[in-house]
Amino acid sequence: MLGNFLIGLREGLEAALVVSILVTYLVRTNRQSLVRFVSYGVATAIVVSVILGVTLQVVEESLSETIEPIFAGTISFLAVGFVTWMIFWMKKSARTISSDLRNKLDVAAISGGGLAIAAMAFAAVAREGTETAIFFWAAAHATGNELLSLLGLILGLSLAICLGIAFYRSTIKLNLTTFFKVTGILLTIVAAGVLSYGIHEFQEIGWLPGEDNVVLNLSTQLPEGSVLATVLAGLFNFTAKTTALQAVAWFTYVAVVLSLFLAKPVAPSATDKNTADEKEAVNA
Repeated sequence: MLGNFLIGLREGLEAALVVSILVTYLVRTNRQSLVRFVSYGVATAIVVSVILGVTLQVVEESLSETIEPIFAGTISFLAVGFVTWMIFWMKKSARTISSDLRNKLDVAAISGGGLAIAAMAFAAVAREGTETAIFFWAAAHATGNELLSLLGLILGLSLAICLGIAFYRSTIKLNLTTFFKVTGILLTIVAAGVLSYGIHEFQEIGWLPGEDNVVLNLSTQLPEGSVLATVLAGLFNFTAKTTALQAVAWFTYVAVVLSLFLAKPVAPSATDKNTADEKEAVNA
């Protein structure tokens, strides 16, 4: 539940911020007539994302017991890749997202009018929606409780929408750098659990070794289906039985991603600054 709440909150807020920036800029530049095209793009992106999520579930239910672990494991690895990319992309883009969007919006309004703006809104929201659908599916299967996962996703998206509206109305000011830093840390831990689940699926079919090399077995203390086991799985993707390969992958992923994510950006050297100044002078 926690993982899907976080993905819903983070991805939903990213989409809400994009929409808010687009609408605000159109209104402030007296192009209110183009606002409806943003809503067209957003609505289409939401429909596409929902269709993707439903398609994943339908496909999974139609697979045989032999193929299903391959599908589940592959989607899990894909979801981890999406989340990892998203964490680092937003770390890089948080401070410049507003100005970048305004520049792209100006180009879209001039070159293609309403359709270009609708396409821009669709692309921005569809990217977040696609990532959400894939990660939700993978995380829900990792926890084994789809209802609880869906509840977490809905709560996260609902809070993201409320924050986006408040942001648009300027009733709150978000420190985006801090927000994405905190959620990035939490999502790293959640993604590690999904990675562990993908490894488990591949171990079941023999694509990865070590299925019998169990280093943690709390099946007696946390029987499958018990309240505590369900809560731990829903909140932290915790499973009662963990193999050595799963444990190594979990700790390695968390250590590597967090060390890179929390590392301070390297300050530009004097040479780089001079080069940038020269380019600026030439462009001027």
